[in-house]
Amino acid sequence: MIAPFVKVQREDFDLQAEIDRLTGGRHDIGAVVTFSGLCRDEGGALGALELEHYPGMAEAEITRIATVAIERFELRGLTAIHRYGKIAPGENIVLVIAAASHRQAAFDGANFLMDFLKTSAPFWKKEHAKDGKEGDWVSAKDADDAAWAKWTDEN
Repeated sequence: MIAPFVKVQREDFDLQAEIDRLTGGRHDIGAVVTFSGLCRDEGGALGALELEHYPGMAEAEITRIATVAIERFELRGLTAIHRYGKIAPGENIVLVIAAASHRQAAFDGANFLMDFLKTSAPFWKKEHAKDGKEGDWVSAKDADDAAWAKWTDEN
């Protein structure tokens, strides 16, 4: 069984370095799908997005779901890196890389894990306005919940 690579970190990540680490000259991979989520500026109003997590629990839960994705979609590898702390607009927040023998499995694996991260991963997000005012905690949107439900309804 292939183990996922899961990391929750404050520092930024390097997309190409992570692809290289996952694929590493392997010849059983026919498709690599990447998703990198960036912090939006929300029309110029957002100064930063603050992400908090429960250390240990976040990694364990992401690893649990990533392991399900590897089995369900027969992935050859899966990386999930999620940042925490204050993240400015334009900066990276999350990276998911799914490797598989065929493209559809890689797309589905990446979507499955990203839909989980948007709705159910143990992170809390708070907006900080550009004018310095502390904003509200952000909850999952209905569209995100619907996206995750399509995977769990199939179980």
